[in-house]
Amino acid sequence: MADVVVVDDSQFMRVQIREILEEGEHTVVAEAENGKQGIAAVREHQPDVVTMDVKMPGMDGIETVSELMATDPTPVLMLSRYTEEGAETTLDALDAGAVDFMMKPDGEVTASLVEYADDLIELVSVVAQADVESRESTPAAASVPASPDSPSIPTVPDQLSAPELATTDWETPPTLFIAASTGGPSEIHTVLGALPATAGIRVVVVQHMPEQFTDRFANRLDDISAFDVREAADGDRVGPNEAIVARGDHHLEVDRDFGDELAVTLTEEPPVHSVRPAADVTLESGAKTVSGPLVGVVLSGMGTDGAVGTEWIADAGGTVIVQDPDSASIGSMPENAIETGVVDEMHPTEELPEAILEAFRSARTEL
Repeated sequence: MADVVVVDDSQFMRVQIREILEEGEHTVVAEAENGKQGIAAVREHQPDVVTMDVKMPGMDGIETVSELMATDPTPVLMLSRYTEEGAETTLDALDAGAVDFMMKPDGEVTASLVEYADDLIELVSVVAQADVESRESTPAAASVPASPDSPSIPTVPDQLSAPELATTDWETPPTLFIAASTGGPSEIHTVLGALPATAGIRVVVVQHMPEQFTDRFANRLDDISAFDVREAADGDRVGPNEAIVARGDHHLEVDRDFGDELAVTLTEEPPVHSVRPAADVTLESGAKTVSGPLVGVVLSGMGTDGAVGTEWIADAGGTVIVQDPDSASIGSMPENAIETGVVDEMHPTEELPEAILEAFRSARTEL
């Protein structure tokens, strides 16, 4: 079980979080009512994980996470509100280096948190396993909001050049599937931000994330990427130099390849591996449907989602690439993919974009 520092400006919430965590056999080693106290508590107690409120007077949660990542890297679980503002600031916190988040069900101060006690206990266990040291050099983790009113946009990664890959080179455009969970947003940022739109790739992203967040996450990727990125809609189509992000609480299936564009559907079929969207659903449908060059990539995350999907990609003749588990915040997803025996390549995050392009170059020369 984990040693935890609880940071929240509400004494009521701190007490409630402590009681929940200690009932789950975690140990709350310190509490703090603001960011400065939280940083001091982390330095004194060296906890396994920090639970962090987003909205606090003085140094808020985003600024606190940025400071911690710069001086005392520690896995952070953000607690935020189910509001548009809460969603945006939570994504800011992930950009600053937080590992994952959980939404307070009824606002900043709520007694309803006890209804989600099991979720909080489990999330703390997962986040405590994150290796935030490995994320220090990523652009998303390095971005530091200047103030609560003007959060910084994550640094745009340098885009690679792929002059030998162009949209007109392909009879059927290449397709890239990306699967990620906990710790994945910053990795997706790095990978997609470095890929050139001139390569003519169609990109489908499955990131485990609630429905309130996937549209905003897609918009942020659109801001830093050369691709046209959007949240997937039912019946949507994705063409060359476009990327879609699976909508939260929906499975995404590829149901037709028109040669230029892929058509996708969204379903509310039961969760797979306790998640929806599930990467395995998308990868299986893509492997069965896509007719052109195909690459599947598995990034940071907890659990087995994506492993079966990589087998489908391999069976379809595609290339399977995973993030080096040692470079991932949470290595379970790439580790489970590796255990299938079908993984072709393993790379740290910063090498993945070139590995993806090289896989498509190889496919191009075989045509």
